[in-house]
Amino acid sequence: MTYGGSVALIVIGAILRFAISYSPANVNLQLVGLILMIAGIIGLVISLVWMFGRRRRTVTTTRTPNTTDVYEERRYTEPPV
Repeated sequence: MTYGGSVALIVIGAILRFAISYSPANVNLQLVGLILMIAGIIGLVISLVWMFGRRRRTVTTTRTPNTTDVYEERRYTEPPV
């Protein structure tokens, strides 16, 4: 889920929870709105964690015992574009 989808779920859930006064016979719109807001918040947190985790790169530097050569290895988690 992307940021836009998460925010859309939060907004739609808030509208159903707080702004709609119509209540059908067999559906609790306030509960549906609350569920949508919770799902949107969870999706937003997961997408933020995924975004910040993807930007992190690991750089490993190794040194052999009797030389001054340094070997740098960069590992990228995302494929090239």
